[in-house]
Amino acid sequence: MSLNERIEALARDVAKRESAHAEAIARARAKAEALHGVVAGAVETFNAVVRESVPHLEVRLTPPRTDDKHLHSVEFDLERGRHRGVITAKSKGEVTLVGPFRAGKNEGPCRSFPFDAEQELEAALTDFLERFLEEAATP
Repeated sequence: MSLNERIEALARDVAKRESAHAEAIARARAKAEALHGVVAGAVETFNAVVRESVPHLEVRLTPPRTDDKHLHSVEFDLERGRHRGVITAKSKGEVTLVGPFRAGKNEGPCRSFPFDAEQELEAALTDFLERFLEEAATP
């Protein structure tokens, strides 16, 4: 069997195995994209204010992507300098808020919420964003 044939066979096996997770991953992606929209609005509000007099405090928001650690999750980051916050939607129906923390340091703290715990998630997301923005703007 040639290299390409072996790789094609492997790809077919992986695709077959992973297709069982496609629906749950699609739900996680939809949840991550919805949360991204909410966070993007808040970050743009923050950036619009600081841009006028202290543009070095602007926060960057990454687009949703497959989680760096967990193949069946979708995440996006908040970044300002070394400050990070990560929001992850997992295929098991959970959202995890990681941080805020400094790049190069241990991640954490983490808080997780079921997808359908909208009120608790909204309150926790608000606290998370406030903590991140305050820490990212503190020398």
